[in-house]
Amino acid sequence: MLSWTDSLNLACDWTIDVSMIATREHGLDDGGRALLGQYDDWRGAFRGEYSARTRQWGMFCPIWHGGQAVKALALAYEVLGQERLIDAARAGAEFILRNQVEGGMIRAYESGQDGINTSATIECLDGLFELSRVTGEAKWAQAAIDAARWLQRNAFLPEEGFFKDEYLPEADQFQRPAWAESMGFLEAGRPLLDDGVFITAAQVSGDASLADVAIRTADRLLKDEAPEGTWAHYPPALARTGVIHPRHSYWWGRPMWKVNQATGDQRYLDCCRRSATWYVKAMREDGGLFRNTDANFNTPSFGQATSGIACAAILWHELAREYGDTEWDEPLLRGLRFCRGVQFSTPTDPNLRGAILEKVVTPDGTDAPPWYLRDVGTFFYIQAVALVLRDRPAFLADSNDDAQWGGTFWAR
Repeated sequence: MLSWTDSLNLACDWTIDVSMIATREHGLDDGGRALLGQYDDWRGAFRGEYSARTRQWGMFCPIWHGGQAVKALALAYEVLGQERLIDAARAGAEFILRNQVEGGMIRAYESGQDGINTSATIECLDGLFELSRVTGEAKWAQAAIDAARWLQRNAFLPEEGFFKDEYLPEADQFQRPAWAESMGFLEAGRPLLDDGVFITAAQVSGDASLADVAIRTADRLLKDEAPEGTWAHYPPALARTGVIHPRHSYWWGRPMWKVNQATGDQRYLDCCRRSATWYVKAMREDGGLFRNTDANFNTPSFGQATSGIACAAILWHELAREYGDTEWDEPLLRGLRFCRGVQFSTPTDPNLRGAILEKVVTPDGTDAPPWYLRDVGTFFYIQAVALVLRDRPAFLADSNDDAQWGGTFWAR
């Protein structure tokens, strides 16, 4: 079993050497997709959808995935001190800034639709804030603040605590996304609290009105929380079937501790802890998590979401760091061991080396490898391990033993 530092290094190697695009052209097989025609210069973006069965790459929302990669590399740099990590983080951030227009809007297309996705914009911003914090370079944080202010002016509905979801630049208007229509979701928008970036933007800029965006959003989430610790009503959860997305409690429950610290209101921290508890209940015995988990914590047999348990690890660690909540330490270690256990360290397919397995796909009747990667599985794992090694290094110092489960053959 790799040490935690060696595992972190290997995951960063995959991020930079395999996932990151170094040329203006994306070089992907599915170049006819609309998404891949939205950007002229792909340098610093990350290719992230990979099927070991077909050995083909895909792409999903390079702006928000890229922002999370920037965050991962900046945090890893704090632990490992390698200049190539921060250089790669800057390259990823430059891709985002090349797609920011005057006024602050970021061209965050998600999966080929015509509109710019609000949640995708929000989810890229924390990477810019972290890069600015680590390097001391103000331009990254300023770009994030400009984007937050654009969203505040144009997308936020303060009375509802909602953000409108999809912006059409040519028409200069928002529309109801096609995916919302297909899910039967008819409300004007969603409450998006992702990464607590409006709290961060307020702290960095001194503009208290940005914090008010987060507080109003958090209040709406408190009103709509169901089941306890998560939000099945809002996409991408499937309210009609009760299937809950594995990162709902991360995007919307985790930032509640930041709102608690900004306001002193205990309700937000209580909600954050309920989200942490939801993850404990959703986690499988071996430390994994499934993408499709219902309100009774039933799951399918295939379609894991390792990125989800890596996000849970971040949440558990932050509660321990900020509030001394050591009750999360056991699931934290179990979840990180699962992630490390499904890291590809010596695969025959070079595209897999260093990556964290995201899911096992449903068999198709052949003996083709069922492994499927999503770049965010590796990015969130890097963030989780780097945060723990940075903030509580003793916690992992004696944890280099083999994980106590039967799945480590995936990585060997």
